[in-house]
Amino acid sequence: MKQEMDFVKCSPANNVTILVMGEFPVEHHPRIASQMMDYGHLYAEQVGFVEKPARHGHAAKLRMAGGEFCGNACLALAACLASEQSQEPGESLELWLEASGTERPVFCRVEKMENGYWCEAVMPIPKAVEQVVIPFEGMMLELGIVRYAGFFHLVIDCERFKVELAAAERLAKLLGVTSGDQLVGVMLYRPSTRELAPLIFVPALASLIWEQGCGSGTASLGCYLAWNDRCSIDVPVRQPGGTIHARVSWSGGEITEVIIRSAVNIVARGKAYVDDCVQSSVQGGLS
Repeated sequence: MKQEMDFVKCSPANNVTILVMGEFPVEHHPRIASQMMDYGHLYAEQVGFVEKPARHGHAAKLRMAGGEFCGNACLALAACLASEQSQEPGESLELWLEASGTERPVFCRVEKMENGYWCEAVMPIPKAVEQVVIPFEGMMLELGIVRYAGFFHLVIDCERFKVELAAAERLAKLLGVTSGDQLVGVMLYRPSTRELAPLIFVPALASLIWEQGCGSGTASLGCYLAWNDRCSIDVPVRQPGGTIHARVSWSGGEITEVIIRSAVNIVARGKAYVDDCVQSSVQGGLS
């Protein structure tokens, strides 16, 4: 039996994101997402579910399929909500989102462009940033670790340490299984060109993807650079699908604010059909 649901497909830095409009039982999220992400279906790198917010004054609630936090999905949802307004190019909209993977609301600003939207989001501040050296497959690997509640990202300088893509995948899977976190990211960074190759592993979905662009990974890279240099930074980070900007404020010996910015395009919207899912009594998009 096919289940019908409304969706919007967005592209923040080509990190193709599907937003499912309507409330579905959380236990069905991984199954819905796995089908939608498949090449023979809508084909995307991640899926988020848009629900009505619990907090007054918030525009929407975003719950990722694996319960993780996703910066690019926040940008995508902000653009989607802005598209429902009668904006002219150059006009902007500010809004607050609830999001899985963080207890703090996410503030977003969206500016309408001639084609698409320019979006920024205030990201969660990491619980800790540190540098460690670990033995891994015959080398002593120096890692930056940026930790949040429920997930973490590793930052590896791939000019100093030649980590093959397959080895990075093994590392992500190993840490995903042993840590119990909702998400593990491996960020291969080339400092001389400010290029990033982001790998994201979500254990709940068994999803291991080299993303075209990663908003939360860009934020983590910015946090690591700010922590390492003990100063504020504002850097464009080139990724396979485009550029995402990270601005990190450093004051009093700590990170005080993290913002990412990127262009977002809405590439499709309509109805999708998924097998073997039961929809709850709350249907449709946001009102």
